[in-house]
Amino acid sequence: MATQVPAPRELDELPFAPHLRRFAGGRLRGGAFDTVHIDGVDFADERVEEASFVEAALSAASFEGVRMRRARLNDVWMQGVRMVGCDLAESNWLDVEAVGGVFAGLEVHGAGLRRVVFHGCKFDSLNLRGAKLHEVVFHDCVLRELDLSGAALTECSFPGSRLEQVHLHQARLTEVDLREAVALELADGVDSLRGAAVTPTQLLELAPALAVALGVTVREAGGPLRGAVRRGSRSRR
Repeated sequence: MATQVPAPRELDELPFAPHLRRFAGGRLRGGAFDTVHIDGVDFADERVEEASFVEAALSAASFEGVRMRRARLNDVWMQGVRMVGCDLAESNWLDVEAVGGVFAGLEVHGAGLRRVVFHGCKFDSLNLRGAKLHEVVFHDCVLRELDLSGAALTECSFPGSRLEQVHLHQARLTEVDLREAVALELADGVDSLRGAAVTPTQLLELAPALAVALGVTVREAGGPLRGAVRRGSRSRR
């Protein structure tokens, strides 16, 4: 059964849209951005520890080299946002919707994401090591070099998304649905797929890596295994 993903919302469809105040511009000072609309503003090389975005909207904004460790994002809507080389480690995301964003070299390790939906976003080198993801949906996204090592994923899905070079070493998966991913390529951690659902076709594609992880040798019958000594071979010498 296909995952039911709500259509991306427009700005005026947000329940808090009437209360939004336009961001005046300048730098990210103070760290509190509640009921604020940041539109078409570029930020670079700023440091805002423990920033707070509550009932906020970000559209066509760019963040480059911005450090926002332990940031709080609660009821946040993003559209066309670009984040490159940003640090959001140990951040907390709750009820966040991102549409058509570009995220590259993003540090989000140790973060907590709950009820987050990404629509049509592109990710390159996303570090989610040790993060906790609960009810997170990647819809029609491209994820390259996704690092989920040591992460815990619960009730997450990837409908229509491409997963390339995903690291799952020591990840913990619970009710994770990978069946609707259009590409599933693991760099490591195939043995961490316990708790995930895949299609028969995906299983066949993963079979060689699974065999290696389980220590199973797959070889056509009729010949000896590498390193094996054939019975009686010494007596014939």
